[in-house]
Amino acid sequence: MLKQHLQLKLGQKLAPQQIQLMKLIQLHTLEFEEELERELEENPALEIAKEDSKEDEYATLEDSYETEGTESIETDFDVDQYLYDDEPSYKTASSNYSSDDEEFDNESLLTEGQSLYDYLLEQIHLVNISEEDEKIAEYIIGNLDTDGYLRREIKSLVDDLAFSQGIYTTKENVEDILENYVQKLDPPGVGARGLQECLLLQIEKKVSSDKAVSLAANILRHQFDALTNKHYNKIIQKYDIEEEDLRDALDEISKLSPKVGGNFDTQTITINQEIIPDFVIQVKDGQVIPMLNSKNAPTLRVSEEYKDILSTYSHDKNSSEHKQAALFIKQKLDAAKWYIDAINQRQNTLLQTITAIVKFQKDYFLTGDEKSLRPMILKDVADITGFDISTISRVVKSKYADTPNGIIYLKDLFSDSLTNDDGEEVSTKEIKTHLQEVISKENKRKPLTDDALVVILKEQGYNIARRTIAKYREQLNIPVARLRKEL
Repeated sequence: MLKQHLQLKLGQKLAPQQIQLMKLIQLHTLEFEEELERELEENPALEIAKEDSKEDEYATLEDSYETEGTESIETDFDVDQYLYDDEPSYKTASSNYSSDDEEFDNESLLTEGQSLYDYLLEQIHLVNISEEDEKIAEYIIGNLDTDGYLRREIKSLVDDLAFSQGIYTTKENVEDILENYVQKLDPPGVGARGLQECLLLQIEKKVSSDKAVSLAANILRHQFDALTNKHYNKIIQKYDIEEEDLRDALDEISKLSPKVGGNFDTQTITINQEIIPDFVIQVKDGQVIPMLNSKNAPTLRVSEEYKDILSTYSHDKNSSEHKQAALFIKQKLDAAKWYIDAINQRQNTLLQTITAIVKFQKDYFLTGDEKSLRPMILKDVADITGFDISTISRVVKSKYADTPNGIIYLKDLFSDSLTNDDGEEVSTKEIKTHLQEVISKENKRKPLTDDALVVILKEQGYNIARRTIAKYREQLNIPVARLRKEL
């Protein structure tokens, strides 16, 4: 038997406007400009205000909501908020953005270039080869990756040729075409099945009578493992050579390219874009002044033309068409008003967040020294601003700041902390900086092991475990001591 009953439940649900605001907050400057252009195209009731005077350009947010001169019209809905005789109307303008006249050019630079695939096809078509072998060569070229390597097994190519091309051949024939035709093409090293083969194909193109070249080829062919592991003493003993001879051979090997396809475009068109700073941070008289990039503070307002149209349609209550038109215009005006409010909230959120970050990292912005960075996590900024941690995360995501010391990525200012021997909390970024300095000054003939680095940093007051040193070293893309060894 069915029963009806009432049940009360508490729940939390974000309104569509709140979701949209969160999306606006996390957009960086270029994305925000694109979003603004899209909104201006979709909503004709929203427009960019003309900067008639200096006062309008630097109007405060309170001035953006003047309501004098409002005309009251009796309709089924309230249109008072849309009808103003005065110019200001709804618009966003603030003096919290940079007055720097420098324009950041965000236009994409389009460059056309030939792909590796097309370049190789042009060459293979000029080779004296049978029609069937040419198709096999073309298929091999089509299976090369962007670095110029053939990563697939020859047997797989034989099977694919049979099923997709209707060409029945043998593994030996495909290998023969690969080695005698494809690998002979330019650039040297193309069609290799591994790094060793790639380097050998390149070194073999050089003059073999040269002593250093011959030794380099011999090392690549027979002592590749010892080379990659930097067992230089083993190589010296194997070939009974002087250290100077090995150094010359290594110099020849260093001139070879491990990615011969890297000089070619992977696509016909490549797009390059500059980084547009979202914030501008200036230092004047010992004070750090954070500002928004002016592109993040557009001056918007509700269209005067649409307000006039709404006033006209609202007077005619008898016409259903006019009423529908008035409702449509009201929706657009509501959307425009909300969007302007959302932009205001975005500006305030961005400015409060960057102000809190600057306050926390004032010493860093004054000196530009990474050692001055204080340990800072999202919660620290959230506590200062009163915003949620997730909001702070959205603000710093993909955002950059133009500082006196160059453009920085905001997330690089955040780091965990460790306690030194003096009981002070220091940033992990500061420790990484010290680690880099120590490694940069080490004797490259006898690089410092992780255990040795632990001892040195402990002498500097940083009591860090060996596994932590290894983790920081990996984050800095610094190899182990054995691979840092040089002659």
